[in-house]
Amino acid sequence: MEFVPEKGKTVHEDCTALVLPALSIGNVGQLAVDLLVSTLRAERIGFLDDPNVLPCIGNDAYGPVPSGELALPLEAYDSTSNAVTLVQQRSPVVKGMMIEFAKNLADFAVSSGKKHIVILSSLDFGRWQRIDTSSGLQTYYLSSSSSDGSNDQCEQFGWKRLPEFNSDQRSWKYLSTLAEGSNAAQEGLPAEDDLKEDDYYPSLPFAALFSFFKAKGLKVTCLLCYCSEGDNMSDAFHLAEAALKLLGVRTNLSGHGGDWIIPYSWKTVYGPPPDISIF
Repeated sequence: MEFVPEKGKTVHEDCTALVLPALSIGNVGQLAVDLLVSTLRAERIGFLDDPNVLPCIGNDAYGPVPSGELALPLEAYDSTSNAVTLVQQRSPVVKGMMIEFAKNLADFAVSSGKKHIVILSSLDFGRWQRIDTSSGLQTYYLSSSSSDGSNDQCEQFGWKRLPEFNSDQRSWKYLSTLAEGSNAAQEGLPAEDDLKEDDYYPSLPFAALFSFFKAKGLKVTCLLCYCSEGDNMSDAFHLAEAALKLLGVRTNLSGHGGDWIIPYSWKTVYGPPPDISIF
Protein backbone atom coordinates (compact mmCIF):
# COMPACT_ATOMS: atom_id res chain seq x y z
CA MET A 1 0.00 0.00 0.00
CA GLU A 2 1.34 3.39 -1.02
CA PHE A 3 0.27 6.75 0.34
CA VAL A 4 0.04 9.34 -2.46
CA PRO A 5 -0.21 12.84 -0.97
CA GLU A 6 -2.08 15.74 -2.50
CA LYS A 7 0.30 18.38 -3.84
CA GLY A 8 1.93 20.16 -0.91
CA LYS A 9 0.21 18.04 1.75
CA THR A 10 1.23 15.29 4.11
CA VAL A 11 -0.07 13.27 7.07
CA HIS A 12 -0.04 15.47 10.17
CA GLU A 13 1.90 13.94 13.07
CA ASP A 14 -0.60 15.38 15.58
CA CYS A 15 -3.45 13.33 14.09
CA THR A 16 -2.84 10.18 16.14
CA ALA A 17 -6.39 8.77 15.88
CA LEU A 18 -7.53 6.99 12.72
CA VAL A 19 -11.20 6.43 11.87
CA LEU A 20 -12.14 4.15 8.98
CA PRO A 21 -15.02 1.95 7.81
CA ALA A 22 -15.12 -1.81 7.46
CA LEU A 23 -17.42 -2.60 4.56
CA SER A 24 -20.51 -4.57 5.52
CA ILE A 25 -24.28 -4.73 5.15
CA GLY A 26 -25.95 -1.38 4.52
CA ASN A 27 -22.62 0.46 4.07
CA VAL A 28 -23.19 2.12 7.45
CA GLY A 29 -19.48 2.52 8.18
CA GLN A 30 -18.88 4.33 4.90
CA LEU A 31 -21.89 6.60 5.41
CA ALA A 32 -20.68 7.45 8.93
CA VAL A 33 -17.19 8.35 7.68
CA ASP A 34 -18.73 10.55 4.97
CA LEU A 35 -20.73 12.32 7.67
CA LEU A 36 -17.63 12.81 9.84
CA VAL A 37 -15.51 14.12 6.96
CA SER A 38 -18.22 16.62 6.06
CA THR A 39 -19.05 17.72 9.61
CA LEU A 40 -15.46 18.05 10.81
CA ARG A 41 -14.57 19.86 7.58
CA ALA A 42 -11.65 17.48 7.20
CA GLU A 43 -9.11 18.26 4.50
CA ARG A 44 -8.21 15.62 1.95
CA ILE A 45 -4.47 15.05 2.23
CA GLY A 46 -4.04 12.20 -0.24
CA PHE A 47 -4.92 8.74 -1.42
CA LEU A 48 -3.98 5.18 -0.55
CA ASP A 49 -3.11 2.95 -3.49
CA ASP A 50 -3.61 -0.74 -2.75
CA PRO A 51 -3.86 -3.54 -5.36
CA ASN A 52 -6.35 -5.42 -3.18
CA VAL A 53 -9.11 -2.79 -3.55
CA LEU A 54 -11.27 -2.69 -6.65
CA PRO A 55 -10.82 0.49 -8.74
CA CYS A 56 -13.55 3.10 -8.92
CA ILE A 57 -13.88 6.80 -9.66
CA GLY A 58 -16.55 9.41 -9.00
CA ASN A 59 -17.25 13.09 -8.49
CA ASP A 60 -16.54 15.04 -5.31
CA ALA A 61 -18.86 13.70 -2.59
CA TYR A 62 -18.92 16.83 -0.46
CA GLY A 63 -19.02 19.94 -2.65
CA PRO A 64 -22.33 21.41 -3.89
CA VAL A 65 -20.83 22.28 -7.28
CA PRO A 66 -18.79 19.83 -9.39
CA SER A 67 -15.28 21.24 -9.30
CA GLY A 68 -13.38 18.49 -11.03
CA GLU A 69 -12.25 16.93 -7.74
CA LEU A 70 -12.36 13.17 -8.26
CA ALA A 71 -13.21 10.62 -5.58
CA LEU A 72 -11.06 7.46 -5.60
CA PRO A 73 -11.30 4.09 -3.78
CA LEU A 74 -9.20 5.00 -0.72
CA GLU A 75 -8.95 8.61 0.43
CA ALA A 76 -7.25 10.08 3.51
CA TYR A 77 -8.55 13.19 5.31
CA ASP A 78 -7.14 15.08 8.30
CA SER A 79 -9.02 17.11 10.87
CA THR A 80 -6.06 18.75 12.57
CA SER A 81 -8.17 20.66 15.10
CA ASN A 82 -9.47 17.33 16.40
CA ALA A 83 -6.25 15.31 15.88
CA VAL A 84 -8.12 12.80 13.72
CA THR A 85 -7.31 11.18 10.38
CA LEU A 86 -10.19 9.61 8.46
CA VAL A 87 -9.83 7.07 5.69
CA GLN A 88 -12.80 6.57 3.39
CA GLN A 89 -13.11 3.34 1.41
CA ARG A 90 -15.43 3.62 -1.60
CA SER A 91 -15.09 0.19 -3.21
CA PRO A 92 -14.82 -3.37 -1.88
CA VAL A 93 -11.74 -5.49 -1.39
CA VAL A 94 -10.98 -8.08 -4.05
CA LYS A 95 -12.49 -11.39 -3.01
CA GLY A 96 -10.01 -13.46 -1.01
CA MET A 97 -7.63 -10.55 -0.40
CA MET A 98 -9.01 -9.14 2.86
CA ILE A 99 -6.08 -10.48 4.90
CA GLU A 100 -3.53 -8.78 2.65
CA PHE A 101 -5.52 -5.55 2.71
CA ALA A 102 -5.74 -5.58 6.51
CA LYS A 103 -2.00 -6.21 6.77
CA ASN A 104 -1.20 -3.31 4.43
CA LEU A 105 -3.56 -0.93 6.22
CA ALA A 106 -2.03 -1.83 9.59
CA ASP A 107 1.45 -1.14 8.20
CA PHE A 108 0.25 2.27 6.99
CA ALA A 109 -1.22 3.10 10.41
CA VAL A 110 2.06 2.31 12.14
CA SER A 111 4.22 4.17 9.63
CA SER A 112 2.03 7.28 9.90
CA GLY A 113 2.19 7.37 13.71
CA LYS A 114 -1.38 6.35 14.58
CA LYS A 115 -2.10 5.33 18.17
CA HIS A 116 -5.86 4.67 18.31
CA ILE A 117 -7.80 3.01 15.50
CA VAL A 118 -11.60 3.32 15.39
CA ILE A 119 -13.34 0.93 12.99
CA LEU A 120 -16.98 1.64 12.08
CA SER A 121 -19.08 -1.18 10.70
CA SER A 122 -22.49 -2.88 10.71
CA LEU A 123 -23.87 -6.34 11.38
CA ASP A 124 -26.72 -8.26 9.79
CA PHE A 125 -29.92 -7.65 11.77
CA GLY A 126 -31.09 -11.12 10.73
CA ARG A 127 -28.33 -12.67 12.88
CA TRP A 128 -29.07 -10.67 16.01
CA GLN A 129 -29.37 -13.26 18.78
CA ARG A 130 -30.10 -11.17 21.87
CA ILE A 131 -32.54 -8.51 20.76
CA ASP A 132 -32.94 -5.62 23.20
CA THR A 133 -34.88 -2.60 21.97
CA SER A 134 -35.49 -1.10 25.41
CA SER A 135 -32.88 1.62 24.85
CA GLY A 136 -33.35 2.22 21.13
CA LEU A 137 -30.57 1.65 18.63
CA GLN A 138 -27.75 -0.10 20.49
CA THR A 139 -24.03 0.41 19.97
CA TYR A 140 -21.88 -2.69 20.23
CA TYR A 141 -18.11 -2.54 20.56
CA LEU A 142 -15.00 -4.68 20.49
CA SER A 143 -11.81 -3.39 22.08
CA SER A 144 -8.17 -4.47 22.13
CA SER A 145 -7.86 -3.26 25.72
CA SER A 146 -8.49 -6.72 27.19
CA SER A 147 -8.45 -10.32 26.04
CA ASP A 148 -12.24 -10.61 26.19
CA GLY A 149 -12.75 -7.49 24.08
CA SER A 150 -14.19 -5.36 26.89
CA ASN A 151 -13.36 -1.75 27.72
CA ASP A 152 -14.36 0.27 30.79
CA GLN A 153 -14.83 3.54 28.89
CA CYS A 154 -17.16 1.92 26.37
CA GLU A 155 -19.14 0.33 29.16
CA GLN A 156 -19.52 3.74 30.83
CA PHE A 157 -21.03 5.05 27.60
CA GLY A 158 -23.68 2.33 27.89
CA TRP A 159 -22.37 0.35 24.93
CA LYS A 160 -22.36 -3.44 24.93
CA ARG A 161 -19.40 -5.66 24.18
CA LEU A 162 -20.03 -7.85 21.14
CA PRO A 163 -21.12 -11.04 22.95
CA GLU A 164 -20.21 -13.28 20.03
CA PHE A 165 -16.51 -12.43 20.35
CA ASN A 166 -14.49 -15.37 21.64
CA SER A 167 -10.72 -15.22 21.24
CA ASP A 168 -10.55 -19.03 21.59
CA GLN A 169 -13.01 -19.66 18.75
CA ARG A 170 -11.24 -21.22 15.73
CA SER A 171 -11.67 -18.35 13.27
CA TRP A 172 -10.83 -15.58 15.75
CA LYS A 173 -7.79 -17.59 16.85
CA TYR A 174 -6.71 -18.11 13.23
CA LEU A 175 -6.91 -14.37 12.51
CA SER A 176 -4.90 -13.56 15.62
CA THR A 177 -2.23 -16.15 14.82
CA LEU A 178 -1.99 -14.97 11.23
CA ALA A 179 -1.73 -11.32 12.24
CA GLU A 180 1.08 -12.10 14.66
CA GLY A 181 3.01 -13.81 11.87
CA SER A 182 3.13 -17.19 13.55
CA ASN A 183 3.96 -20.27 11.50
CA ALA A 184 1.24 -22.08 13.43
CA ALA A 185 -1.38 -20.65 11.05
CA GLN A 186 -1.36 -23.57 8.64
CA GLU A 187 -5.06 -23.87 7.92
CA GLY A 188 -7.04 -21.01 6.43
CA LEU A 189 -10.45 -19.73 7.41
CA PRO A 190 -13.27 -22.19 6.68
CA ALA A 191 -14.68 -22.07 3.17
CA GLU A 192 -17.83 -19.99 2.81
CA ASP A 193 -19.99 -23.10 2.50
CA ASP A 194 -18.41 -24.58 5.64
CA LEU A 195 -18.96 -21.60 7.92
CA LYS A 196 -20.72 -22.35 11.18
CA GLU A 197 -22.81 -19.87 13.13
CA ASP A 198 -19.88 -18.79 15.30
CA ASP A 199 -17.69 -18.25 12.22
CA TYR A 200 -19.90 -15.45 10.88
CA TYR A 201 -18.47 -12.52 12.86
CA PRO A 202 -14.76 -13.34 12.40
CA SER A 203 -15.41 -13.77 8.66
CA LEU A 204 -16.40 -10.09 8.32
CA PRO A 205 -13.91 -7.36 7.26
CA PHE A 206 -13.92 -5.63 10.66
CA ALA A 207 -12.53 -8.78 12.29
CA ALA A 208 -9.48 -8.95 10.01
CA LEU A 209 -8.80 -5.24 10.48
CA PHE A 210 -9.19 -5.54 14.26
CA SER A 211 -6.79 -8.49 14.43
CA PHE A 212 -4.04 -6.92 12.33
CA PHE A 213 -4.18 -3.50 13.99
CA LYS A 214 -4.11 -5.18 17.41
CA ALA A 215 -1.11 -7.32 16.44
CA LYS A 216 0.80 -4.10 15.71
CA GLY A 217 0.31 -3.01 19.32
CA LEU A 218 -2.21 -0.30 18.45
CA LYS A 219 -5.28 0.52 20.49
CA VAL A 220 -8.27 -0.64 18.46
CA THR A 221 -11.98 -0.06 19.00
CA CYS A 222 -14.67 -1.41 16.70
CA LEU A 223 -18.03 0.37 16.90
CA LEU A 224 -20.84 -1.71 15.49
CA CYS A 225 -24.59 -1.62 15.01
CA TYR A 226 -27.14 -4.05 13.63
CA CYS A 227 -29.03 -3.01 10.50
CA SER A 228 -30.72 -4.22 7.34
CA GLU A 229 -30.29 -3.13 3.74
CA GLY A 230 -32.17 0.07 2.92
CA ASP A 231 -32.08 3.65 4.14
CA ASN A 232 -29.40 3.47 6.83
CA MET A 233 -28.72 7.18 7.28
CA SER A 234 -30.00 7.10 10.86
CA ASP A 235 -27.55 4.28 11.62
CA ALA A 236 -24.76 6.40 10.14
CA PHE A 237 -25.63 9.30 12.46
CA HIS A 238 -25.60 6.85 15.36
CA LEU A 239 -22.14 5.44 14.61
CA ALA A 240 -20.66 8.85 13.76
CA GLU A 241 -21.89 10.27 17.06
CA ALA A 242 -20.45 7.26 18.92
CA ALA A 243 -17.06 7.77 17.24
CA LEU A 244 -16.93 11.44 18.27
CA LYS A 245 -17.87 10.54 21.83
CA LEU A 246 -15.16 7.87 22.00
CA LEU A 247 -12.50 10.25 20.68
CA GLY A 248 -13.57 13.06 23.00
CA VAL A 249 -14.46 15.43 20.17
CA ARG A 250 -16.75 18.05 21.72
CA THR A 251 -19.68 19.02 19.54
CA ASN A 252 -23.32 20.06 19.79
CA LEU A 253 -24.38 17.12 17.67
CA SER A 254 -27.21 14.77 18.50
CA GLY A 255 -29.00 12.45 16.09
CA HIS A 256 -30.24 14.29 13.00
CA GLY A 257 -30.21 17.64 14.79
CA GLY A 258 -27.38 19.81 16.01
CA ASP A 259 -24.71 21.01 13.62
CA TRP A 260 -24.24 17.95 11.44
CA ILE A 261 -23.19 18.85 7.90
CA ILE A 262 -24.88 16.41 5.55
CA PRO A 263 -22.65 15.28 2.67
CA TYR A 264 -23.95 16.74 -0.55
CA SER A 265 -23.84 13.32 -2.22
CA TRP A 266 -26.57 12.11 0.14
CA LYS A 267 -29.09 14.32 -1.62
CA THR A 268 -29.12 12.00 -4.62
CA VAL A 269 -28.90 8.62 -2.87
CA TYR A 270 -32.45 7.71 -3.88
CA GLY A 271 -32.75 9.91 -6.95
CA PRO A 272 -35.29 12.72 -7.47
CA PRO A 273 -38.72 12.61 -5.79
CA PRO A 274 -41.48 10.86 -7.73
CA ASP A 275 -43.66 12.78 -10.15
CA ILE A 276 -46.81 13.60 -8.14
CA SER A 277 -48.92 13.29 -11.30
CA ILE A 278 -48.69 9.51 -11.04
CA PHE A 279 -50.77 9.48 -7.89
